[in-house]
Amino acid sequence: MAKVIVGATPFEGHVGPVLTIAADLVRRGHEVVVYTGSRFEARALAIGARFQALPPDADLDDRRLDSLFPLRATLPPGPAQLSFDFETFFLGQLPAQVRGLRALLARFPADVVLGELGFWSIPVLSLSAAPRERPTLVTLGSIPLLIQSEDAPAFGPGLLPTSGEEARARNRAMNAEVRRLFADLQSFGEATLRSLGVPMPEYLFDVPFRRTDHYLQLTVPGFEYPRGDLPGHLRFVGTLPPTPSSSYAEPAWWPELSAGRPVVVVTQGTVANNDLTELIVPTVRALADLDVLVVAATARADGPELVRQALGDVPDNVRLAGFVPFDRLLPHADALVTNGGYGGVQTALYYGVPLVVAGVSEDKPEVAARVEWSGTGVNLRTGRPAVTEVRVAVRTVLRDPGYRSQAAIMAKEIGQHSPFDAIAEIVDAAARR
Repeated sequence: MAKVIVGATPFEGHVGPVLTIAADLVRRGHEVVVYTGSRFEARALAIGARFQALPPDADLDDRRLDSLFPLRATLPPGPAQLSFDFETFFLGQLPAQVRGLRALLARFPADVVLGELGFWSIPVLSLSAAPRERPTLVTLGSIPLLIQSEDAPAFGPGLLPTSGEEARARNRAMNAEVRRLFADLQSFGEATLRSLGVPMPEYLFDVPFRRTDHYLQLTVPGFEYPRGDLPGHLRFVGTLPPTPSSSYAEPAWWPELSAGRPVVVVTQGTVANNDLTELIVPTVRALADLDVLVVAATARADGPELVRQALGDVPDNVRLAGFVPFDRLLPHADALVTNGGYGGVQTALYYGVPLVVAGVSEDKPEVAARVEWSGTGVNLRTGRPAVTEVRVAVRTVLRDPGYRSQAAIMAKEIGQHSPFDAIAEIVDAAARR
């Protein structure tokens, strides 16, 4: 049995994957402590893990970011918002996060510390001691690869890769421009790491990829741009399977999912769903007169009523829902319209469901670009599409069998990987050290 600390930035999209992995490690008999925001304590205890909250000055609540940090809401998606997020939520909270982790390690000498990409305590531990003098470090990649490479465009705008020396020269120039663009953030990061007694050994955004023992990307190679210069400890381990739902009460319309009409699911995910007029409402309007069944999964209890208010009249072919488990819904779906959250897209591909993607914040343009590049769906290249854009894209995905074929190929590749087994092998090896 190994001792494992599972850490995460206290945001839903960061915590969800590590809790899934923590649950599997508990089932395998390992002793697991979840180290993240206090609002996730009940969920950690429910899977049989122990829990340690982040220190108060790092214990953020991502449901209140706009009220706690009103400046953020005024920043456009892109470099300005990304710099703010790193200075405030990742590097800004890092000293307290590291302090709490070191105190936890003194009480619970873990064999493994596992965290997601934003859990910067892992590179700090890596830079602080030799491998034999610290736990084995495992980092999970739950967004597209943002490590710089001459084989792929710079992360951010969602550019598609091209091949050849001219493309590599362009990529090198873009990488240099990005480093210049984030020079102030680089300086902030260097000062933060110096305060913790460690150097900043390379470009800021490359550090979490290079300063860990195992970097495990939660997808398959077929969904990521090919690169010949990735670190040797970075490998693709496949998509996390959806958590099985056991207590969901199927609504009265559930049999309609198997009635023969194509089923189109639309969602804005569990985080970026404050304004349902961005994607859900336009999609409902776009598909109102098509011979399809539309399931609007709003992922919030008041979501159906908000959509009703925005629409006035709900079309006859639309079913409004709050929280619907995707492990139950997506096996019935013929297409998913989504704002491009990485986890939701991976879940759709797990079931071989082709996509229509509309997202512009955080990593969503990069997710959408990979959907386009892999042939598994249509990239609308906007976060607030027009009704006609959604209508054309959905009809294209439903009518062109190539999209479903490519999604099925991706599902087959996903089925050949087991992230749980890959992580368990690392944990078992660490316990034998």
